[in-house]
Amino acid sequence: MRILGIDPGTAIMGFGLIEKNGNKLTVLDYGCWRTGADLSAADRLLALYNTLSDFLSIHHPDHLAVESLFFNSNVKTALTVGQARGVVLLAGAQKECRIAEYTPLQVKQAVVGYGKADKKQVQFMVRALLGLSVVPQPDDAADALAVAICHGHCCRSGTVGECAGV
Repeated sequence: MRILGIDPGTAIMGFGLIEKNGNKLTVLDYGCWRTGADLSAADRLLALYNTLSDFLSIHHPDHLAVESLFFNSNVKTALTVGQARGVVLLAGAQKECRIAEYTPLQVKQAVVGYGKADKKQVQFMVRALLGLSVVPQPDDAADALAVAICHGHCCRSGTVGECAGV
């Protein structure tokens, strides 16, 4: 089963593609898609949509896991992350991916075993669980891989209905 994890954002969107075979998780690709600060909000969303759609067409993930919006005291940040999430959900639905959403607490619990783990602990476990020699960079890519790992751990038989948090 191929799982694409997404850490949504309009300036930087992290992605992590993994393969789950039994209990084994293997990294296929990860990184970030960036949009220019000179672009309008609409053009940033369009660029992200086009990039994600192309990626989905090439890699054909079975599942798309995205970090859900959490409470944020910065309303502007919350709105732009929400817009980026909308783009991810739309692109995934159009490509007929099974879509799951996880809170940051659920991701930390699944990856580290502790819902209040800090970023360094999550990054360490992402590296360890995927058998990587270094922590994936930038942070957005590591976060996206953590979301994919969370879904891989929560999904028992490959059906979204059996995934925790869905």
